[in-house]
Amino acid sequence: MSGEPDGPEGRLRRLTTIWSRSLFPITSTSLTRAEFEVELLPLARRLSGLLRARSFDAEEAKAVGAALVWAHCTDPEALARTLDCVDAYLVLYCGEDGPQDELRMRSSRLQHAMAAGYAQALRERTLAEQEAIAQAALRAQGVVAQALHASEARFRAVFEGAAIGVGIADLDGNVLQVNGALLRMFGLSEQSVLGRRVFDWTHPEDAPQTWKLYDELVRGEREHYHLEKAFNRPDGTVLWTNLTVSLLRDPDGNPQYQLALMEDTTERRLLHLRLRYEATHDALTGLPNRTLFFERLEKVLNAGDGQRFGLCYLDLDGFKTVNDSLGHAAGDRLLVEVADRLQSCATAPGEMVARLGGDEFVALTTGPGTERKVDELAERIMNALITPVSIDGRDLLVRGSLGIVEGPAGERTAAEILRSADITMYRAKSAGGNRSELADPEADARAITRHGLTTALPTALERGEFFIEYQPLVHLGDGSVRGAEALVRWLHPQHGVLGPDRFIPLAEHTGLIVPLGRWVLEESIRQAREWRERYGAQTTAGPLRINVNLSPCQLSHPGLVQDTVDILERSGVTPDALCLEVTESALIGADDDLLKPLRRLAEMGVDIALDDFGTGYSNLANLRRLPVSILKLDRSFTQGMQQFPADPVDLKIVEGIVSLAHSLDLAVTVEGVETGVQAEQLRILGCDTAQGWYYARPGPPERLHDLALVDAAG
Repeated sequence: MSGEPDGPEGRLRRLTTIWSRSLFPITSTSLTRAEFEVELLPLARRLSGLLRARSFDAEEAKAVGAALVWAHCTDPEALARTLDCVDAYLVLYCGEDGPQDELRMRSSRLQHAMAAGYAQALRERTLAEQEAIAQAALRAQGVVAQALHASEARFRAVFEGAAIGVGIADLDGNVLQVNGALLRMFGLSEQSVLGRRVFDWTHPEDAPQTWKLYDELVRGEREHYHLEKAFNRPDGTVLWTNLTVSLLRDPDGNPQYQLALMEDTTERRLLHLRLRYEATHDALTGLPNRTLFFERLEKVLNAGDGQRFGLCYLDLDGFKTVNDSLGHAAGDRLLVEVADRLQSCATAPGEMVARLGGDEFVALTTGPGTERKVDELAERIMNALITPVSIDGRDLLVRGSLGIVEGPAGERTAAEILRSADITMYRAKSAGGNRSELADPEADARAITRHGLTTALPTALERGEFFIEYQPLVHLGDGSVRGAEALVRWLHPQHGVLGPDRFIPLAEHTGLIVPLGRWVLEESIRQAREWRERYGAQTTAGPLRINVNLSPCQLSHPGLVQDTVDILERSGVTPDALCLEVTESALIGADDDLLKPLRRLAEMGVDIALDDFGTGYSNLANLRRLPVSILKLDRSFTQGMQQFPADPVDLKIVEGIVSLAHSLDLAVTVEGVETGVQAEQLRILGCDTAQGWYYARPGPPERLHDLALVDAAG
């Protein structure tokens, strides 16, 4: 790592300097500020590591907070200044290369854990002080029996000088003595406290075991207990304390008094609640965030007892356009308005709305009857988005796609439910948006499978899981084999052999279609060379040719021509051995830049076939500007010829296409030939070549070898 001022170490030291300057004036230490900064540097380094760690380590963050206590940073301002420094500068100096939203969320969680560690360490230190006071009190009580006048002076010094509240009561609960610290905590005078009963200080938020522990202590069944307890002050505010109550016995061991030690934790509790709120709520909209939503959902799922849930997952349609056109400030105001509307939709008991991030929101409903309630909630949400939102004088239409999941608790995890809702939401978006869809387990399974295939694609090519099958192209006039179409397959370790319809769209979406297509082209041309070397002289129609499909992504790739030339040259195969098939839809509206690579390949001698002809706009007038030499007629035009008599409309259409193609010097290939009657009808209509199960299904190259030899022998 570089130690230069602008390197990571330099930025870390800059953070430490800011931190030490903030803490040093309020820290009780004999160190100089420079020495104190050196002491803080390891803590800053630990925070930097936690910010950028793969997983969040709450215990390590707590340890950093605890270390501040042991470094004597115990002033009430120390924690607040530390958290302000971490909030303002940790991501700035230690996370500039990462995703800022995620790092800021991590920083917030770090602050929360640091505060918890700081509070725990401070409490342990205070408890140690309390124990020392209690021991001093016990020792003083023992000394009373031996030397009353000496022990009384010592006990009074400890009692009055303690920084924590101390009170003594008899076993009936009557308050006998209190020190000044306790009176200041309660805001009471000594006269108003002495003589009161302990039971007068009950509070609605007392833990269920509070008074049970008290009863056990005054009966002599326990020596002490410790808990967090709230008290009402005269001014109506609440005092929160760490309360330790101990039993004092006489020299014979009989219970005599109870001693209460109180530490004021009100400010610490308020800080904890503030940090908790910030860690569990979205800073922009004020809605619960992903963390709090998952806590609530997991609580519902673990409730059992026939509990059900309903969940609506909302994503705004076209929100990126708002950010790009009007700016992120306008986008933020739009999100705040949407959040307010969603909040008004979920006001019934058991309902909540949260913002997961970006423009994604989720609404949850629980309890009986969620099948009906979640539908009503979804309807309210969609209705709430109908009214335009006014931003900077513009009325913006808000549209959203909604995925709905409903079911019993306990069958799926929170992550699985959210994934199902996310998949369902994207299904609604794919259907045009501004609508809701109900989760479908089969659709979820298909989406999960697609995702699995997408992530496995890159390594599948490296592991050699793809292979090619070949389907022969037969001349309809003499029945000779003229070549074959290369059809790629994926031998998946879990799903078996997958056809191109299962993974080619995924490869196009991820960009892997370019290296995959290059591999298919190279393997197919290598196979064509082998056919020509072994069987070229034995076939009746000359050397066999290989047809290879090109995707739209490959067609627009700048390396298409050079890759093809390089593969042909390395294989020693002439361009006339190759035919590249391009779908009609890929060339609809194609400009000269898109057609230029095809023209260059056609000029070299490579045949270009227009695949699936008839499935697009079938712009016949456009054919003369395309550098194609072959039309591959889609099977939908020839299915009517499988029956006898053939569909007369199909006959007329095919006859017209063949006539037009031949007038433009284009050959016609027909796909999907399955019967002899169909093949004969196509031959009469003038089609040149055909492929289909009637001749052979796609298979290994040896099958084409056999067909070629049969053709030569015939």
